[in-house]
Amino acid sequence: MQQPLQLSDFELGDTLGVGTVGTIYHARHKQTGQESALKILLPSVSEDQLIRARFRREMTILERISHPHIVKYLGGGRDGNQLFYAMEYVDSGSLKQVLKAGGPLRWREAASCAIQLCSALQHLHNHGIIHRDLKPGNLFFTRTGALKLGDFGIARDTKDTDLTADRLTVGTYAYMSPEQIRGDKGITGKTDLYALGCLLYEMLTGHPPYLGENFAQLFEQHLRDEPPSIRQSVPDCPLELDLMIRELMAKDPEKRPFNARTVQGRLIDLLEGATSGITTKAEDGEQDVAASAVDSAQRILSQRLVALTIVPEQRQVSWLSLAGLTLFIVGVVWAAWQLAG
Repeated sequence: MQQPLQLSDFELGDTLGVGTVGTIYHARHKQTGQESALKILLPSVSEDQLIRARFRREMTILERISHPHIVKYLGGGRDGNQLFYAMEYVDSGSLKQVLKAGGPLRWREAASCAIQLCSALQHLHNHGIIHRDLKPGNLFFTRTGALKLGDFGIARDTKDTDLTADRLTVGTYAYMSPEQIRGDKGITGKTDLYALGCLLYEMLTGHPPYLGENFAQLFEQHLRDEPPSIRQSVPDCPLELDLMIRELMAKDPEKRPFNARTVQGRLIDLLEGATSGITTKAEDGEQDVAASAVDSAQRILSQRLVALTIVPEQRQVSWLSLAGLTLFIVGVVWAAWQLAG
Protein backbone atom coordinates (compact mmCIF):
# COMPACT_ATOMS: atom_id res chain seq x y z
CA MET A 1 0.00 0.00 0.00
CA GLN A 2 1.12 3.52 -0.76
CA GLN A 3 1.37 6.10 2.02
CA PRO A 4 -2.11 7.55 2.70
CA LEU A 5 -2.55 11.13 1.51
CA GLN A 6 -4.41 14.01 3.12
CA LEU A 7 -6.91 16.12 1.20
CA SER A 8 -5.15 19.16 2.64
CA ASP A 9 -2.01 18.06 0.72
CA PHE A 10 -3.63 19.30 -2.48
CA GLU A 11 -4.53 22.65 -3.98
CA LEU A 12 -7.71 22.17 -6.01
CA GLY A 13 -8.12 23.76 -9.43
CA ASP A 14 -10.73 23.43 -12.18
CA THR A 15 -13.40 20.76 -12.12
CA LEU A 16 -12.54 18.14 -14.74
CA GLY A 17 -15.69 16.06 -14.39
CA VAL A 18 -18.69 15.37 -12.21
CA GLY A 19 -20.16 11.88 -11.91
CA THR A 20 -22.95 10.28 -9.92
CA VAL A 21 -20.65 9.45 -7.01
CA GLY A 22 -17.61 11.69 -7.34
CA THR A 23 -16.09 14.91 -8.62
CA ILE A 24 -12.69 15.05 -10.34
CA TYR A 25 -10.53 18.14 -9.91
CA HIS A 26 -7.32 19.30 -11.53
CA ALA A 27 -5.08 19.42 -8.46
CA ARG A 28 -1.51 20.21 -7.50
CA HIS A 29 0.37 18.66 -4.59
CA LYS A 30 1.44 21.54 -2.34
CA GLN A 31 4.83 20.08 -1.46
CA THR A 32 5.97 18.38 -4.66
CA GLY A 33 4.09 20.53 -7.19
CA GLN A 34 2.98 17.36 -9.01
CA GLU A 35 -0.19 17.79 -11.05
CA SER A 36 -2.90 15.18 -10.70
CA ALA A 37 -6.57 14.45 -11.29
CA LEU A 38 -8.12 14.19 -7.83
CA LYS A 39 -11.34 12.19 -7.48
CA ILE A 40 -13.38 12.93 -4.35
CA LEU A 41 -16.42 10.93 -3.26
CA LEU A 42 -19.47 13.18 -3.10
CA PRO A 43 -20.63 13.97 0.47
CA SER A 44 -24.22 13.16 -0.56
CA VAL A 45 -23.33 9.48 -1.09
CA SER A 46 -20.44 9.07 1.34
CA GLU A 47 -22.68 7.31 3.89
CA ASP A 48 -23.75 4.63 1.40
CA GLN A 49 -21.70 1.55 2.31
CA LEU A 50 -22.03 -0.07 -1.13
CA ILE A 51 -20.84 3.09 -2.90
CA ARG A 52 -17.94 3.39 -0.46
CA ALA A 53 -17.03 -0.25 -1.12
CA ARG A 54 -17.07 0.34 -4.89
CA PHE A 55 -14.93 3.47 -4.51
CA ARG A 56 -12.41 1.56 -2.42
CA ARG A 57 -12.41 -1.26 -4.97
CA GLU A 58 -11.67 1.26 -7.74
CA MET A 59 -8.69 2.48 -5.70
CA THR A 60 -7.51 -1.09 -5.12
CA ILE A 61 -7.74 -1.99 -8.82
CA LEU A 62 -5.77 1.09 -9.88
CA GLU A 63 -3.18 0.50 -7.18
CA ARG A 64 -2.33 -3.01 -8.34
CA ILE A 65 -2.11 -2.34 -12.08
CA SER A 66 0.61 -0.45 -13.89
CA HIS A 67 0.60 0.08 -17.64
CA PRO A 68 1.65 2.91 -19.97
CA HIS A 69 -1.87 3.12 -21.45
CA ILE A 70 -3.76 3.16 -18.13
CA VAL A 71 -3.92 6.26 -15.94
CA LYS A 72 -1.46 5.90 -13.08
CA TYR A 73 -2.66 5.70 -9.49
CA LEU A 74 -0.82 8.17 -7.23
CA GLY A 75 -2.31 7.28 -3.87
CA GLY A 76 -5.47 7.85 -1.90
CA GLY A 77 -6.84 8.52 1.52
CA ARG A 78 -9.73 9.69 3.64
CA ASP A 79 -10.73 13.10 4.94
CA GLY A 80 -13.30 12.57 7.67
CA ASN A 81 -15.95 10.52 5.91
CA GLN A 82 -14.82 11.54 2.41
CA LEU A 83 -12.77 9.11 0.35
CA PHE A 84 -10.49 10.43 -2.38
CA TYR A 85 -7.59 9.39 -4.56
CA ALA A 86 -5.13 11.04 -6.94
CA MET A 87 -4.28 9.78 -10.40
CA GLU A 88 -2.13 10.86 -13.31
CA TYR A 89 -3.30 14.10 -14.98
CA VAL A 90 -3.54 13.64 -18.76
CA ASP A 91 -3.42 17.01 -20.44
CA SER A 92 -4.75 16.82 -24.01
CA GLY A 93 -8.42 16.03 -23.50
CA SER A 94 -10.54 12.95 -23.96
CA LEU A 95 -11.47 11.10 -27.13
CA LYS A 96 -14.97 12.52 -26.65
CA GLN A 97 -13.60 16.06 -26.77
CA VAL A 98 -11.33 15.30 -29.73
CA LEU A 99 -14.22 13.88 -31.79
CA LYS A 100 -16.41 16.84 -30.86
CA ALA A 101 -13.76 19.43 -31.74
CA GLY A 102 -12.15 17.79 -34.76
CA GLY A 103 -14.62 15.28 -36.15
CA PRO A 104 -13.97 11.60 -37.01
CA LEU A 105 -10.44 10.21 -37.04
CA ARG A 106 -8.74 8.88 -40.13
CA TRP A 107 -8.56 5.11 -40.13
CA ARG A 108 -4.82 5.03 -39.34
CA GLU A 109 -5.38 7.30 -36.33
CA ALA A 110 -8.25 5.11 -35.15
CA ALA A 111 -6.14 1.98 -35.57
CA SER A 112 -3.32 3.57 -33.55
CA CYS A 113 -5.76 4.39 -30.73
CA ALA A 114 -7.19 0.87 -30.79
CA ILE A 115 -3.72 -0.73 -30.73
CA GLN A 116 -2.86 1.20 -27.58
CA LEU A 117 -6.23 0.40 -26.01
CA CYS A 118 -5.81 -3.29 -26.82
CA SER A 119 -2.51 -3.28 -24.96
CA ALA A 120 -4.25 -1.83 -21.89
CA LEU A 121 -7.16 -4.26 -22.14
CA GLN A 122 -4.91 -7.30 -22.42
CA HIS A 123 -3.06 -6.17 -19.31
CA LEU A 124 -6.36 -5.79 -17.41
CA HIS A 125 -7.73 -9.12 -18.61
CA ASN A 126 -4.47 -10.88 -17.70
CA HIS A 127 -5.05 -9.62 -14.16
CA GLY A 128 -8.71 -10.67 -14.04
CA ILE A 129 -10.17 -7.17 -14.49
CA ILE A 130 -12.99 -6.31 -16.91
CA HIS A 131 -13.44 -2.57 -17.43
CA ARG A 132 -17.15 -2.69 -18.48
CA ASP A 133 -17.34 1.03 -19.34
CA LEU A 134 -15.22 1.73 -22.40
CA LYS A 135 -16.42 4.97 -24.03
CA PRO A 136 -14.87 8.12 -25.55
CA GLY A 137 -15.18 10.04 -22.27
CA ASN A 138 -12.97 7.49 -20.48
CA LEU A 139 -10.08 7.61 -22.96
CA PHE A 140 -7.54 10.41 -22.56
CA PHE A 141 -4.66 11.70 -24.69
CA THR A 142 -1.21 13.01 -23.92
CA ARG A 143 0.31 15.64 -26.19
CA THR A 144 2.30 12.96 -28.01
CA GLY A 145 -0.89 11.15 -29.06
CA ALA A 146 -0.53 8.41 -26.45
CA LEU A 147 -3.85 7.08 -25.18
CA LYS A 148 -4.69 6.39 -21.51
CA LEU A 149 -7.66 4.41 -20.21
CA GLY A 150 -9.34 5.72 -17.06
CA ASP A 151 -12.48 5.50 -14.89
CA PHE A 152 -12.64 2.10 -13.22
CA GLY A 153 -15.79 2.91 -11.26
CA ILE A 154 -17.74 -0.15 -12.48
CA ALA A 155 -14.79 -2.39 -13.37
CA ARG A 156 -15.18 -5.99 -12.30
CA ASP A 157 -12.37 -7.82 -10.55
CA THR A 158 -13.02 -11.48 -11.28
CA LYS A 159 -10.59 -12.47 -8.51
CA ASP A 160 -12.65 -10.65 -5.89
CA THR A 161 -16.31 -10.49 -4.82
CA ASP A 162 -18.44 -8.75 -7.46
CA LEU A 163 -20.28 -5.79 -5.92
CA THR A 164 -22.85 -5.76 -8.73
CA ALA A 165 -26.04 -7.70 -8.03
CA ASP A 166 -26.85 -10.57 -10.40
CA ARG A 167 -29.02 -9.61 -13.37
CA LEU A 168 -28.25 -5.89 -12.82
CA THR A 169 -27.36 -3.97 -15.97
CA VAL A 170 -24.36 -1.63 -15.58
CA GLY A 171 -22.48 0.39 -18.17
CA THR A 172 -23.09 3.08 -20.78
CA TYR A 173 -25.96 2.20 -23.11
CA ALA A 174 -24.28 3.09 -26.42
CA TYR A 175 -21.35 0.69 -25.83
CA MET A 176 -22.83 -2.22 -23.90
CA SER A 177 -22.52 -5.80 -25.10
CA PRO A 178 -25.63 -7.99 -25.30
CA GLU A 179 -24.49 -10.07 -22.32
CA GLN A 180 -23.90 -6.89 -20.32
CA ILE A 181 -27.40 -5.65 -21.15
CA ARG A 182 -28.87 -8.97 -20.03
CA GLY A 183 -26.93 -8.77 -16.77
CA ASP A 184 -25.29 -12.15 -17.36
CA LYS A 185 -23.26 -13.28 -14.37
CA GLY A 186 -20.37 -14.84 -16.27
CA ILE A 187 -19.25 -11.99 -18.51
CA THR A 188 -15.63 -12.08 -19.67
CA GLY A 189 -13.13 -9.72 -21.23
CA LYS A 190 -15.00 -10.17 -24.49
CA THR A 191 -17.56 -7.65 -23.28
CA ASP A 192 -14.74 -5.07 -23.47
CA LEU A 193 -13.99 -6.24 -27.01
CA TYR A 194 -17.60 -5.51 -27.99
CA ALA A 195 -17.24 -1.98 -26.62
CA LEU A 196 -13.95 -1.65 -28.52
CA GLY A 197 -15.86 -2.39 -31.74
CA CYS A 198 -18.37 0.34 -30.87
CA LEU A 199 -15.51 2.75 -30.14
CA LEU A 200 -13.75 2.02 -33.43
CA TYR A 201 -17.01 2.62 -35.27
CA GLU A 202 -17.46 5.99 -33.53
CA MET A 203 -13.85 7.03 -34.09
CA LEU A 204 -14.31 6.51 -37.82
CA THR A 205 -17.81 7.95 -38.26
CA GLY A 206 -18.20 10.44 -35.40
CA HIS A 207 -21.17 8.62 -33.86
CA PRO A 208 -21.90 5.27 -32.16
CA PRO A 209 -23.12 2.36 -34.32
CA TYR A 210 -26.61 2.42 -32.81
CA LEU A 211 -28.61 5.62 -32.46
CA GLY A 212 -31.76 4.68 -30.56
CA GLU A 213 -33.67 7.57 -29.01
CA ASN A 214 -33.82 5.94 -25.57
CA PHE A 215 -32.26 3.10 -23.63
CA ALA A 216 -35.01 0.64 -24.64
CA GLN A 217 -34.34 1.22 -28.35
CA LEU A 218 -30.58 1.05 -27.85
CA PHE A 219 -30.86 -2.21 -25.91
CA GLU A 220 -33.00 -3.73 -28.65
CA GLN A 221 -30.49 -2.68 -31.32
CA HIS A 222 -27.53 -4.11 -29.40
CA LEU A 223 -29.42 -7.35 -28.84
CA ARG A 224 -30.93 -7.78 -32.33
CA ASP A 225 -29.52 -5.50 -35.06
CA GLU A 226 -26.39 -6.26 -37.03
CA PRO A 227 -23.88 -3.38 -36.93
CA PRO A 228 -23.90 -1.21 -40.07
CA SER A 229 -20.92 -1.35 -42.41
CA ILE A 230 -18.30 1.36 -41.88
CA ARG A 231 -17.51 1.51 -45.58
CA GLN A 232 -20.96 2.84 -46.37
CA SER A 233 -19.99 6.15 -44.77
CA VAL A 234 -16.16 5.87 -44.78
CA PRO A 235 -15.22 4.47 -48.22
CA ASP A 236 -11.46 4.58 -47.58
CA CYS A 237 -11.74 2.33 -44.54
CA PRO A 238 -9.95 -0.96 -45.34
CA LEU A 239 -12.28 -3.91 -45.77
CA GLU A 240 -10.26 -5.82 -43.14
CA LEU A 241 -10.98 -3.12 -40.54
CA ASP A 242 -14.66 -3.01 -41.43
CA LEU A 243 -14.92 -6.80 -41.02
CA MET A 244 -12.98 -6.70 -37.74
CA ILE A 245 -15.36 -4.14 -36.24
CA ARG A 246 -18.33 -6.29 -37.14
CA GLU A 247 -16.55 -9.33 -35.68
CA LEU A 248 -15.86 -7.42 -32.44
CA MET A 249 -19.57 -6.57 -32.28
CA ALA A 250 -20.80 -10.13 -32.75
CA LYS A 251 -23.84 -10.84 -30.57
CA ASP A 252 -22.32 -14.13 -29.41
CA PRO A 253 -19.13 -13.52 -27.36
CA GLU A 254 -17.65 -16.76 -28.71
CA LYS A 255 -17.72 -15.31 -32.24
CA ARG A 256 -15.62 -12.31 -31.26
CA PRO A 257 -11.79 -12.38 -31.53
CA PHE A 258 -10.03 -14.60 -28.98
CA ASN A 259 -8.60 -11.71 -26.96
CA ALA A 260 -7.37 -8.11 -27.12
CA ARG A 261 -3.87 -9.22 -28.15
CA THR A 262 -5.34 -10.93 -31.22
CA VAL A 263 -7.09 -7.70 -32.24
CA GLN A 264 -3.91 -5.72 -31.59
CA GLY A 265 -1.88 -8.01 -33.83
CA ARG A 266 -4.38 -7.77 -36.67
CA LEU A 267 -4.40 -3.97 -36.43
CA ILE A 268 -0.61 -3.83 -36.47
CA ASP A 269 -0.59 -6.09 -39.52
CA LEU A 270 -3.08 -3.75 -41.14
CA LEU A 271 -0.87 -0.72 -40.50
CA GLU A 272 2.45 -2.34 -41.32
CA GLY A 273 1.63 -5.10 -43.71
CA ALA A 274 3.97 -7.32 -41.62
CA THR A 275 4.72 -8.11 -37.99
CA SER A 276 8.44 -7.31 -38.15
CA GLY A 277 9.73 -5.17 -35.33
CA ILE A 278 7.24 -6.57 -32.80
CA THR A 279 8.84 -7.88 -29.61
CA THR A 280 7.33 -9.59 -26.61
CA LYS A 281 7.61 -8.76 -22.91
CA ALA A 282 8.57 -11.74 -20.81
CA GLU A 283 6.28 -11.11 -17.85
CA ASP A 284 2.89 -11.34 -19.54
CA GLY A 285 3.41 -11.62 -23.27
CA GLU A 286 2.15 -8.16 -24.22
CA GLN A 287 3.29 -6.79 -27.55
CA ASP A 288 5.51 -3.76 -27.88
CA VAL A 289 3.79 -1.50 -30.38
CA ALA A 290 6.86 0.57 -31.22
CA ALA A 291 6.85 -0.47 -34.88
CA SER A 292 7.44 2.34 -37.36
CA ALA A 293 3.99 2.36 -38.98
CA VAL A 294 2.29 2.51 -35.57
CA ASP A 295 4.58 5.36 -34.47
CA SER A 296 3.80 7.18 -37.70
CA ALA A 297 0.04 6.92 -37.10
CA GLN A 298 0.51 8.16 -33.53
CA ARG A 299 2.55 11.16 -34.74
CA ILE A 300 -0.27 12.07 -37.14
CA LEU A 301 -2.70 11.90 -34.23
CA SER A 302 -0.46 14.07 -32.04
CA GLN A 303 -0.42 16.71 -34.79
CA ARG A 304 -4.21 16.69 -34.76
CA LEU A 305 -4.21 17.17 -30.98
CA VAL A 306 -1.84 20.12 -31.24
CA ALA A 307 -4.08 21.72 -33.88
CA LEU A 308 -7.21 21.35 -31.75
CA THR A 309 -8.03 23.64 -28.86
CA ILE A 310 -9.46 21.42 -26.14
CA VAL A 311 -10.88 23.48 -23.28
CA PRO A 312 -13.09 22.50 -20.34
CA GLU A 313 -16.78 23.07 -20.87
CA GLN A 314 -17.65 26.54 -19.65
CA ARG A 315 -20.17 27.01 -16.90
CA GLN A 316 -23.32 28.70 -18.14
CA VAL A 317 -24.13 32.15 -16.76
CA SER A 318 -27.79 33.13 -16.55
CA TRP A 319 -29.11 36.46 -17.81
CA LEU A 320 -30.14 37.28 -14.23
CA SER A 321 -26.52 36.92 -13.11
CA LEU A 322 -25.34 39.14 -15.94
CA ALA A 323 -28.02 41.72 -15.16
CA GLY A 324 -27.04 41.73 -11.49
CA LEU A 325 -23.36 42.17 -12.37
CA THR A 326 -24.22 45.04 -14.72
CA LEU A 327 -26.28 46.84 -12.05
CA PHE A 328 -23.46 46.36 -9.54
CA ILE A 329 -20.90 47.91 -11.90
CA VAL A 330 -23.24 50.82 -12.70
CA GLY A 331 -23.78 51.38 -8.96
CA VAL A 332 -20.03 51.45 -8.26
CA VAL A 333 -19.43 53.93 -11.10
CA TRP A 334 -22.28 56.16 -9.94
CA ALA A 335 -21.03 56.14 -6.31
CA ALA A 336 -17.49 57.01 -7.46
CA TRP A 337 -18.86 59.87 -9.60
CA GLN A 338 -20.85 61.21 -6.60
CA LEU A 339 -17.81 61.11 -4.34
CA ALA A 340 -15.69 62.84 -6.97
CA GLY A 341 -18.34 65.57 -7.25
